[in-house]
Amino acid sequence: MPIADNQVVQFHYTLRHGEDLIETSAGNDPAAYLHGHSNIVPGLEKAMEGKEVGDEFEVTVPCAEAYGERHEDRTQQMPIKHLQGAKRWKPGMVAMVQTDKGMRQVTIIKAGLKHATVDLNHPLSGKDLTFNIEIVETRDATNDEIAHGHAHGIGGHHH
Repeated sequence: MPIADNQVVQFHYTLRHGEDLIETSAGNDPAAYLHGHSNIVPGLEKAMEGKEVGDEFEVTVPCAEAYGERHEDRTQQMPIKHLQGAKRWKPGMVAMVQTDKGMRQVTIIKAGLKHATVDLNHPLSGKDLTFNIEIVETRDATNDEIAHGHAHGIGGHHH
C-alpha cells in the first residue's frame, strides 16, 4: 500500500550533513510518524509519499524544506533556570526550552551565572540534509491518532 495521508509509517533512517553522521535509528526501534500531518521535515515527508514497505532510498533535503534558513539575528537572553538538559552550560551546548508552542531546541552562545544568551535557530537550520530511508511498516492511522495529529505506539508518541 503506497504511503498516503493518514497512514502511520515506521522507518529506519540515517541522517547526514555532507559526510558527517548526525543521527541513525540503526540498532533501535524504527521511527514512526503520521503521514500528512507535518510530523517530519517537509522535504522528507514529500519524498515518502507513494513509497511502500521494503523500499529503501536516499534523499537530500534542502535546508528550506528541512529546518529552514539560518537567521543570525535570532538570539535572545534568558534566565538559566529555563534551560533544560544540563546543570552547567557552555557555549555550543544544546538546551531544551519550554515555549508557548511546545519544547524547542536552542544553542548556548554565552552562559553566565543567572542568564544565558541563546541561538534560537534550530541546530540543523541552514543545512542540506541527506536521509537514507528504509520503510519498515505502514498501516492506517486510528481515529485517535488522526485527532491528535501524530502516531502512537512504538516509535511514535506516548500519552
